[in-house]
Amino acid sequence: MSGDRAGQADGTGRGGPSRRQLLFGGAVAGIGAVAAIGVDALTQSDGTDSNTGARPDEAEEALHGAGTIAFYGVHQSGIETPPQAHTTLLALDLRPEVDRDALRRLMTVLSDDAARLTQGVEALADSEPELAHVPARLTVTFGFGPELVRRGSTGTGAAPPTWLRPLPAFTVDRLEEAWSGGDLLVQIGADDALTVAHAQRMLLKDARTFTTVRWVQTGFRRAHGSEKSGTTMRNLFGQVDGTANPAPTTPDFAELVWITDGWLAGGTSMVVRRISMDLDRWDRLDRGGREQSTGRFLATGAPLTGTAEHDEPDFAATTAIGFPVIPEFSHLRRARSEDTSQRIVRRGYNYDDVPTGEQVSSSGLLFVAFQADVDAQYVPLQRRLDELDLLNEWTTPIGSAVFAIPPGCAEGGFVGDTLLA
Repeated sequence: MSGDRAGQADGTGRGGPSRRQLLFGGAVAGIGAVAAIGVDALTQSDGTDSNTGARPDEAEEALHGAGTIAFYGVHQSGIETPPQAHTTLLALDLRPEVDRDALRRLMTVLSDDAARLTQGVEALADSEPELAHVPARLTVTFGFGPELVRRGSTGTGAAPPTWLRPLPAFTVDRLEEAWSGGDLLVQIGADDALTVAHAQRMLLKDARTFTTVRWVQTGFRRAHGSEKSGTTMRNLFGQVDGTANPAPTTPDFAELVWITDGWLAGGTSMVVRRISMDLDRWDRLDRGGREQSTGRFLATGAPLTGTAEHDEPDFAATTAIGFPVIPEFSHLRRARSEDTSQRIVRRGYNYDDVPTGEQVSSSGLLFVAFQADVDAQYVPLQRRLDELDLLNEWTTPIGSAVFAIPPGCAEGGFVGDTLLA
């Protein structure tokens, strides 16, 4: 009887499979299919390549960590190099016993390890070599302060440049010793923060018997690849910062930046200013007031008389009631001189510290300027800003230093060998 009922379950009188048999039979068939086809083949049904095991989008992913920039050359890298996403500026003070011979040894070791690290090769005493293998366009740039040049030129007849001294006092300055001065400057830049941190540690290990740390400042820009190459950076006020820079590798850049004689031939000068930006008070200013202060439209960076960032400003243009369209007190107007030789190349970075008390932010700009002659180019510009720039209401220089940047060196040489060798 039971056998008959099973055979008649579909109402046809034929001995077909029951629903239970269908369900379990299908599962068994499925297991058999897996065995026949292979588990690996089934797992490729999500679009991965059966040969490489990689998704198409993963196979095409562009990685930037292997990018390198030459260390050796006529000029040091990190000046004309397109700015990286991250930087650390180290200012070191020489120990009292360090003389010219010791400086030669110091710069030989620093140059050798910097050359290795910039090419993705570990430093000689690198205890974490794996961290060196992603150079991410790493550059290391060395600068000499007044005391290093004094010790390094002893008995050689080499003269320090007249501009290698602290900047004149400006009324807007509220300088702090913690961010000012220094005997040896090391500028480290890369598109990866871990690469910068590792290079910093390696170079400080090299220098620790010769120097002590005076200050360390870190800064950032947009991440590499987040904007089109060549896009002018924005500071934390939202302004474009560096529009007027000459294009690298052009005669204009060379004339403004590179020194042509003496032991600094092929080198330049570097001004470092730490500028605190009062973002909390800036927030209270409406957009029109911000654009009047800067002289540019915030959205595009165009001058108030133009439509595109690189349009030439028309300082003679007036409003319907006769006021200048670009105010006399605007940053754009104060930074511009009729004397085109009074220009600089700026390489700024943002910083963002931990706010305290009632602050929402404790932020600012690491302002780095390169020019052939500080006195002839930077100082006149800063004096104009000191006199009338309305941005002084929201910005305060709290650190300042000037360094001589030696030329680059050939392989087998070291940075500073034109002074120390």
